[in-house]
Amino acid sequence: MSGHSKWNNIKRKKGASDAAKGAVFTKSAKEIMVAVKQGGPDPDGNSRLKDVIAKAKANNMPNDNINRAIKKAAGAGEGDEYEEIIYEGYGPGGVAVMVRTLTNNRNRTAGDVRHLFDKHGGNMGVSGSVSFLFVQKGSILIDSEEYEDEETVMMDALEAGAEDFSAGDGYYEVLTAPEDYYTVKDALEAKGYAIADSNLGPVPITTTAVDDPEAVENLEKMLDKMDENDDIQEVYNNWDN
Repeated sequence: MSGHSKWNNIKRKKGASDAAKGAVFTKSAKEIMVAVKQGGPDPDGNSRLKDVIAKAKANNMPNDNINRAIKKAAGAGEGDEYEEIIYEGYGPGGVAVMVRTLTNNRNRTAGDVRHLFDKHGGNMGVSGSVSFLFVQKGSILIDSEEYEDEETVMMDALEAGAEDFSAGDGYYEVLTAPEDYYTVKDALEAKGYAIADSNLGPVPITTTAVDDPEAVENLEKMLDKMDENDDIQEVYNNWDN
């Protein structure tokens, strides 16, 4: 069920606004800097950095920008210190939303996130208000139109150490334990699979359907505006769309 929402999020982001696309490089640079500070500047010895660089390249971030962010975080230049903060709340239609941010000004970011919830008919809650509806997993999505043999993909995923495998409309979702995420992802890529999207974070336990057209419109607008915000790195939700 979780992959259904993620797959629709991918399609929504492909048609993202210019503002959202313009924020991609800023978000990628932040992720690179945090990964370097946590695990060092060598992607061969830092799985998180390797993953972030791959995603940055997939988003057409130039190598010069990537290298500049690595050097900045490694001490070749002065850089901001970012902290990760998770905000939780309910969007229109009662959809549970978790917002992962990287910020150098928590007051600004908290105000921005609260405003986005309020403006679109949602409600930002306290820590723990919706996190019980999610579980930490590694999630890897593969386009099933590119790999039609479901059984082969499933066997490759399970042999790589995946915890679960499911097929949806247009995608396969591979779920892993958090500690196995990078190992499974690397193994699948080594077998030649192109990863459509991957993430290590909250996966919804159950999903929420939204039938009211106005709530759907407001929810889409809220998620789009969150994508445009430089401080917001990832938005996780349990919308069954």
